[in-house]
Amino acid sequence: MILRGRFTPRRRALLVLVLLALGWLGWAWYAGIAITRGVEKEQMDWNGDGQVSREEFFQAFYAVTVKDLQEGNRHCRSFLWRRNGEEFRRDCKTVFKADDASQSGATPR
Repeated sequence: MILRGRFTPRRRALLVLVLLALGWLGWAWYAGIAITRGVEKEQMDWNGDGQVSREEFFQAFYAVTVKDLQEGNRHCRSFLWRRNGEEFRRDCKTVFKADDASQSGATPR
């Protein structure tokens, strides 16, 4: 005779909670939500006042999306409001690779 454990209400609730968390994580990754794109807490100053408030931190979980763009050596990260798609900030940096200097004929020091 094989004994089976009961699937108790507590286990069902835990299973539902885990499935909801995984579902949200999948949606957030697909939608490009900021928290799934490696945005650091210091970068979450959405209103530009120099302070990251609790509200701004939580907005990274549902209200702000990130789009990464690359044009040659220029890497840009656009921050947009998910509701209307309006871009409110763009951070860009130029990345030079070590092999770029050798291809251009410059001698590395």
